[in-house]
Amino acid sequence: MVNIGILGAGGIAAKMAETVAQMDSVSNCAVASRDLAKARAFAEKWGVQKAYGSYEEMLQDPDVDLVYVATPHSHHYAHARLSLEHGKHVLCEKAFTVNARQAEALFALAAEKKLLITEAIWPRYMPMRRIIENVMNSGIVGAPTMLTANLSCRICDVPRMREPELAGGALLDLGVYPLNFAAMYFGSEPVSVSAAATLTEKGMDAQETALLRYADGRMALVIASMIGCGQSKGVISCEKGLLETDSVIHPQILRVYDDSGRLIAEHRAPACITGYEYEVEACVQAIAGGQLECPQMPHSETLRIMRIMDALRAQFGVRHPAQIEAV
Repeated sequence: MVNIGILGAGGIAAKMAETVAQMDSVSNCAVASRDLAKARAFAEKWGVQKAYGSYEEMLQDPDVDLVYVATPHSHHYAHARLSLEHGKHVLCEKAFTVNARQAEALFALAAEKKLLITEAIWPRYMPMRRIIENVMNSGIVGAPTMLTANLSCRICDVPRMREPELAGGALLDLGVYPLNFAAMYFGSEPVSVSAAATLTEKGMDAQETALLRYADGRMALVIASMIGCGQSKGVISCEKGLLETDSVIHPQILRVYDDSGRLIAEHRAPACITGYEYEVEACVQAIAGGQLECPQMPHSETLRIMRIMDALRAQFGVRHPAQIEAV
């Protein structure tokens, strides 16, 4: 049994607690918030054994094996580092850090301490990933040529999306999903990345498009917006048809169309608790095997995505405060 400590007591932390409560291989050992009353209310609601009013207190608990970092991504580096320094394995929410330098530093520290650390980007761990890969590689609609991935959701009024001090903007919160969709199914490093963005009054990216070009001629168009409503579909165009998922976040259906637009196959994801259980189980297995990373989301892939996002933010002219970017 792996005992999980949840660092942060917001909405995404609640979803993790709900998931863990229905799993046999892990337990809801502890939750920490900077507000003890909030932590206690969270623990009571979700059946968590212990509540702490500071992150340091929870990390000093010898019963906690794995820390789930569920704070805003502006604080991921500091909180993941603190967890590692206290000898805890870490499952850190996306975006893993604010920049690639921070990710590199965390991986180096985890290696030094022989601890697991991995990014909680859940589509990487889900069974639908293998289904999509198998169908794409089967050749049923020919070789893939173009990919489009869109995640648009009007959440611009959420403070963490607006504020530079919270590493706001659409890219780190939303754009990371379509970028991972492109990386999972087109794989190889793009030879060029070009992009455009609309910025907010505070200089955060409100929406963006990015075009990734690959050496073999394939292209991927990635779209993210926090100011407009839209679809979250992923589409892989192929020589003799296309593959379409209903979501780049939590895909449940893969539809296959031929070159005339006729639906020729449909694949559904297996029933799940919330979808978070797959990343948790991957951590359990990695810890049991003495691994320092999960094969579903190796450190090299987290770094690849972080470096692409660094390049995109440079093109957009988006800058966060120095203390948020610091290592």
